[in-house]
Amino acid sequence: NVQQFAQRVMNLSEYRKNIYEYLVTKMNDIAPNLTSLIGVRVGAQLISNAGSLSNLAKLPSSTLQILGAEKALRRALKTGGNTPKYGHIFHSSFIGRASTKNKGRMARYLASKCSMASRIDCYSDMSSSIFGEKMREQVEERLDFCEKDVASRKNLDVMNPAIEGMTNRVSEEDKEKENGWKKESNSKADDDAMHLDKPAMHSTLCTRLAIVEL
Repeated sequence: NVQQFAQRVMNLSEYRKNIYEYLVTKMNDIAPNLTSLIGVRVGAQLISNAGSLSNLAKLPSSTLQILGAEKALRRALKTGGNTPKYGHIFHSSFIGRASTKNKGRMARYLASKCSMASRIDCYSDMSSSIFGEKMREQVEERLDFCEKDVASRKNLDVMNPAIEGMTNRVSEEDKEKENGWKKESNSKADDDAMHLDKPAMHSTLCTRLAIVEL
């Protein structure tokens, strides 16, 4: 019995590991910016609670902030108590590192960045995590500002390099597509030329055979 129990625990551990690896792969494919910003587990919880990535992208940041705390919100509205300040994002490392007086401020700021990241993931034609990485830097700087009063960079100073990086990547992919189209057109032109030359080659061979017979 003990061996069976130990084997079952090992199987469950392996199953959990496989599920987590699958979750990491899917989140990086579907929502790379949200994953880079807030992590795999919290990002997946937000998407699961909203129903889909498109539903999450349509939510305002104030609603995203309290996703996962619906029972506490209803109880507060019913009893007239204080409404919750955070839901699933409470499990983020940013909220955990913030002091008690700054948790609400960090939750609002993090929710706004998560809202922007989910919209980029939902409506962007190209999959990239560069904006999520830059937003994570912004949240880190905001945490330092709240805790240590360290001045943070402006939004444009942080996002301009990300925009330039995406622009360069789009131009490179366009060049690759254009080169691919040129190769296809050249190969088609060569095939057409071969088809056009076949009748001429056939007539030349027939003429030579006739001369040989004579």
